[in-house]
Amino acid sequence: MAKTINKILIIGPSWIGDMVMAQALFKALRADNPNVLIDVLALAWTKPLLDRMPEVNEAIIMPISHGVFGWDMRKKLGHSLRQNNYDQAIVLPNSWKSALIPWFANIPLRTGWRGEMRYGLLNDIRTLDESAFPMMVQRYVSLAYSASQSHAAPSYPAPLMVAQTVNSASKFPQKTSQKRLIFCPGAEFGPAKQWPATHYAKLANMLIRQGWQLLILGSQADKIISDEVIRHIDSPNRSSSFNLCGKTELSDAIDLLNTADLVVSNDSGLMHIAAALQKPLVAIYGPTSPSFTPPLASNTHIVQIDVDCGPCFQRTCPEGHHKCMRDISAEKVFNIVKGL
Repeated sequence: MAKTINKILIIGPSWIGDMVMAQALFKALRADNPNVLIDVLALAWTKPLLDRMPEVNEAIIMPISHGVFGWDMRKKLGHSLRQNNYDQAIVLPNSWKSALIPWFANIPLRTGWRGEMRYGLLNDIRTLDESAFPMMVQRYVSLAYSASQSHAAPSYPAPLMVAQTVNSASKFPQKTSQKRLIFCPGAEFGPAKQWPATHYAKLANMLIRQGWQLLILGSQADKIISDEVIRHIDSPNRSSSFNLCGKTELSDAIDLLNTADLVVSNDSGLMHIAAALQKPLVAIYGPTSPSFTPPLASNTHIVQIDVDCGPCFQRTCPEGHHKCMRDISAEKVFNIVKGL
């Protein structure tokens, strides 16, 4: 008889969007075994996401920076986790080093895709057929089940985060009788994924004239494009426009996104958060493909146009024209918004 799995350690992904999609795995594990305890080992910047996922028992902060090997630190952390008596580890990243901690922790069942030839480190190792599992969320959720059940892509529960209420005394603009529009114009991947600032500004002008309030969210790295958006917004409309890029922690951004009546975003981590909060969302895709990592919500409208050179999956446009994003007009998105 197979041993009952009571406690699982998930080695989480490093990127925000991937961690949002990983919630589908957590939900699948809990649906199969409602009493299972799920701890997630993750980088500190993803902890606000885990804090808003009710399936997670504890977020354990990875003390090693992304990309650092850190053999001794991984060994020390793995040894310290032995006392938690995990029954299983599920390793979501494909790197060799990401499988070390469960091995050092002596977790008896260590599950994951083969990735970087991780024989020995993983003892429940799966070989990925990319055509059978075209979506990242399917690859995550299939690890909730035994290898014998994982020959076909499983159905998956949509991520569903639980935001916290924005404090009425906070430093951020308050929700008024105006409908709230939130733009997420940045993209960690690179500028190729960014819809032009002038297009965002034109859409903002159309909606602000109809009584909307605009918030722009993103990191400090997104401040250049968000400042450009503000510069192209008509002067009378700027009193209803608030650029918060670089002024929020991720926890703030999650909770502010939950106040939106509409989110317009590039393919980014914030896009996935908006989907997991079930916010009406227009997701603008250019050099990447929504067939691999789409926003996982039914009230999302994906905008992408066919171009001869795409999707190219490049960080910057190799052709120099950026047609895949430039040729998506503000009017096209505005008409979609009216339909929503």
